[in-house]
Amino acid sequence: MVLKFNMVLADGGLNPKDVRLMRHQHVADSGLTPYALWRDDRAEFERYQSAQRANRSEYFASRYWASFVVPPDGSTMFVGMYEIFGSSPAPDEWVDPLNRKSRIEMDLELDLYEFARLPSFDRLIGCLKVDWGPGARSWAQRADSRTGNKPIVELTQGFREPDFPGFTHFIGNLGSLPSLPTSWITALSASRGVYLLTCPRTKEQYIGAAHGSDGFWGRWQSYVATGHGGNVGLKSRDPSDYQVSILEVAGSAATVEQIIGLEQLWKQKLQSREMGLNRN
Repeated sequence: MVLKFNMVLADGGLNPKDVRLMRHQHVADSGLTPYALWRDDRAEFERYQSAQRANRSEYFASRYWASFVVPPDGSTMFVGMYEIFGSSPAPDEWVDPLNRKSRIEMDLELDLYEFARLPSFDRLIGCLKVDWGPGARSWAQRADSRTGNKPIVELTQGFREPDFPGFTHFIGNLGSLPSLPTSWITALSASRGVYLLTCPRTKEQYIGAAHGSDGFWGRWQSYVATGHGGNVGLKSRDPSDYQVSILEVAGSAATVEQIIGLEQLWKQKLQSREMGLNRN
């Protein structure tokens, strides 16, 4: 028997037709994500989700919101059930906790919703994950819709950060690196080797080497800070939120010259000089 989220609603005395599922996954220009905001300051996360665009009230016209966020492993995690009491226009000076800009700066008409978290569902916060399904862009869904009754894929006794997936399986975006769990940052800082950047807009690739004392993490921070990390090929393109992955991890005893040698080999294999952004 497959457990479904609507079973949780029924157990808590809620009718699915009264519930809207909200999946928060936007990445701000600062790299902050709703998941990191919830993890580090839950009051600010609730203030963030209270604001919704004024011309989309039909999305939020439900008595209850079931809120979900997306951790770095791409899963969909439950973070609270809220009862909705109404809304009013956001004042000009209201500042978005995620984008850190005022309503006027964002040039948006926003409504601020009043709500209260239902404590009877708190035991599931950070512990329950669902399969959102293929409609990832459909971030607000009715619980009683054809796709709204989400299968439960994980239920634990307490919240914990997702495990580091390993260097081979690690895939991220430069913009969201600041939101990674501390254990992931530690692993990336302690390892050196060859990495791959791919541009989602131009479909170009760039191969680089991390051989400094702060490993992959330290090297990638230069891209976060400048957008190009000093590389000629990347300077020739508009800034982009490159996807980053690891091609090969060097041994702990590898010299800088050996790591650069691995980098050159990967450039040959993937022809990143001829069909990418490498210039040497």
